[in-house]
Amino acid sequence: MEKVIAVVPVAPMRAEASHRSEMVSQLLFGETAEIIEATSNFTKVKTDADNYVGWVQNAQLVSLSEDEAAMKILGFAMENGYIHFNGQRMFVSVGTPILDSKNMGKFTVDYKNIPYQKSLSFSEDAFKKLAFPLLNTSYLWGGRSAFGLDCSGFVQLIFRFFSRQLPRDAVLQAAFGDTIDFLEQARCGDLAYFDNAEGQIIHVGILLDTRTIIHASGNLRIDKIDTDGIVNVDTGLRTHHLRIIKRIA
Repeated sequence: MEKVIAVVPVAPMRAEASHRSEMVSQLLFGETAEIIEATSNFTKVKTDADNYVGWVQNAQLVSLSEDEAAMKILGFAMENGYIHFNGQRMFVSVGTPILDSKNMGKFTVDYKNIPYQKSLSFSEDAFKKLAFPLLNTSYLWGGRSAFGLDCSGFVQLIFRFFSRQLPRDAVLQAAFGDTIDFLEQARCGDLAYFDNAEGQIIHVGILLDTRTIIHASGNLRIDKIDTDGIVNVDTGLRTHHLRIIKRIA
């Protein structure tokens, strides 16, 4: 199977092979994927990290040799920063994988002194150190970087630092972890899921405690939560109906 790697800071993954098509997710710089099919302008891929499928512009990918495809992830960027790609500066997002190779196909990469970590032990301090710098990041459907996030993209981005590769979408993420029966039993790092009138899970956020939640809705923000759901601290309006709380071991 042929592998490709993203060679731009954020490569949109689209539902169809068109720039006008909905963006369903993103590949961050250095993330790899398997080719499913290709056209003259787009390649349909399945991501190695979370098995997500979408179309990516060919110019934003490069093919990998078998040896290059076996390169290892040393960790993930702890903050936004500059690297050197093919001799030029490139600004990359927190969560970008840092690889053990200086080569990406015909290109070269130098990660400079960008700080990175892998397999952090979960703690409230570690979580806040990662999550709080992202506050006020714009909501972006399909986004999973500091340049724009959706709700499940934020959750996935944060938990990768704690050795938990969650699925891409909230409804799939909700299948993981242990159910917490009451909000009063929740603690920092628990995931709260929210549904619509039809009972479909449509939103996820990360609890800070039993009264507050950080989530992507308009922007990445901190709002109030109670047993009924989320209350926007700016408007006082209830925005999301609480369905279930999960704890990722």
